[in-house]
Amino acid sequence: MNFKDNKAIYLQIADRIGDQILSGVLVPEGKVPSVRELAAEIEVNANTVARTYDHLQQNGVIYTKRGLGYFVCPEARDKIVASRRDQLMQGEMDYFLGQLKAVGITPAELQGLYQEYLSK
Repeated sequence: MNFKDNKAIYLQIADRIGDQILSGVLVPEGKVPSVRELAAEIEVNANTVARTYDHLQQNGVIYTKRGLGYFVCPEARDKIVASRRDQLMQGEMDYFLGQLKAVGITPAELQGLYQEYLSK
């Protein structure tokens, strides 16, 4: 896994697991790789993966079954979608809309572009 410098590694791993849940690679009630398995697979310290799993548990994305490991929460997909929508609306959308305003794109033009995008 290639990590970026602008975001903590454990959060990048959490995003990757979120992507796997959204794409169906990891399914509700399905088992998540153990801390050691994932650490070896992506070549990071096991403590980093443990921190990732703690973060995901606190956010209701995964849970533990004592003695069995980590599993995807039934409502994980909805929580990930809600979280990413919030992030998009708070950060990236502000930047994006600011850029549109700076180059003079009107709301009507934006709506037309969005409708065109949705019809693809």
